[in-house]
Amino acid sequence: MNVIKLAIATLAFSSMLACNSSGQQKGTTEIKVKDGKAKSVAAFAEGCFWCSEHIFEELAGVDSAVSGYAGGHTKNPTYEEVCTEKTGHAETVLVYFNPKIISYSQLLDAFFQSHDPTTLNQQGPDVGPSYRSAIFYTDKEQEIQATEAIKKWTPKFEKTIVTEVAPLTTFYRAEEYHQNYTSENPYNSYVRAVSLPRFDKFQRACKLKMKN
Repeated sequence: MNVIKLAIATLAFSSMLACNSSGQQKGTTEIKVKDGKAKSVAAFAEGCFWCSEHIFEELAGVDSAVSGYAGGHTKNPTYEEVCTEKTGHAETVLVYFNPKIISYSQLLDAFFQSHDPTTLNQQGPDVGPSYRSAIFYTDKEQEIQATEAIKKWTPKFEKTIVTEVAPLTTFYRAEEYHQNYTSENPYNSYVRAVSLPRFDKFQRACKLKMKN
C-alpha cells in the first residue's frame, strides 16, 4: 500500500507508525444491512478505521462502531488485499445508532468534523484510495441528507470537499484484531501519534454529547 509514514526521527519508530501494520489474522465477514434496522445504521469512510471507530463509539447515542471495508468490488477482501489498493474498498466504519438520541444528520456533522474531506485519497499520514473520504448511504433519505450535509459544510473549508457519496451495497467486517484497536492498544505508536491526537482535536471541536 502506498502509505506515507509520519516524519519521525528514527526508522524504528516510523516503521511502527502507520495503520498499515501487517495483520496476523484473516476472516472478514459480510454484514447484512438491508433489513428493518437499516435506518439506525450509517457507514462512513474517513481514513484509518482505527481512528474513525474510536471517534464514533464515543458519541452518545452510538451503540457500536465496526471497522470494515466498503465500496469495493472484491468479495470477502482481507486487510492485505485492501492494502494493495486493487479491491476498490475503503476502510469504513459501520455505525449502529439510536436515532432517538443522535440523528443521522448529527452523525454527518461528526463525520465532517472528524477528518479533512478535502484531501483526495488521503487522510493524515495514510495515502491511497482505501483512505478516501466517503459516505455510504443505506436509503434515499440518507443520500439526500448526505448531499445536503456537503452543501452545509462546503463554506467551512477553504478547499473543495471531495467526499464520495455512494450506496452501501456490501459491508465486510474487518479482522478481529482491527476491532476496538485504539482503545485496546493505547501505547501503539500510530495510535499515540495519530489516532489519539485526532480524537482530541475532534472532541474540542464537536458540540455533540459524548459518552464520557
